[in-house]
Amino acid sequence: MMATVSELASQLTQRGWSMVSAESCTGGLVAAQCTELSGSSQWFERGFVTYSNEAKAESLGVKAELITEHGAVSEAVARAMALGALAHSRAHVSVSITGVAGPLGGSELKPVGCVWFAWAMRVDGGAVDPIVLAERQDFKGDRAQIRTQAVVHCLNSLLQFIKTH
Repeated sequence: MMATVSELASQLTQRGWSMVSAESCTGGLVAAQCTELSGSSQWFERGFVTYSNEAKAESLGVKAELITEHGAVSEAVARAMALGALAHSRAHVSVSITGVAGPLGGSELKPVGCVWFAWAMRVDGGAVDPIVLAERQDFKGDRAQIRTQAVVHCLNSLLQFIKTH
């Protein structure tokens, strides 16, 4: 995973960009991986751990109605978290993760291992709406394995998002 973080750091630094994370089920593991690398303050701006629905609303501006309508583990909330992280930071790109790490909390529609991700990027210095991508992954394993897989997927996908946009 450190190879991905090193390449991510290089890509962000070359562009003069920084990133922000908004995490729920991973509890700050993305931020921890990023800040393991010496010099990360040059490209990692901040991380939000918004585990509760109230924290998502208070820290990121996710509307309570959105959470009520779609659930905290949803594409809509992942997108709102990524956009909220950009809006509440100076970063150029953001990542968000919201999911069911287990072993409790799963349902038929959102089983344990269901994780929604979103990545957002400012465009033209914020003059136009950000680009936002979102996707769902369904991971297998115990709580630690699901959280680790989510972090790896999040960072690898962020790297690809930056390279292609």
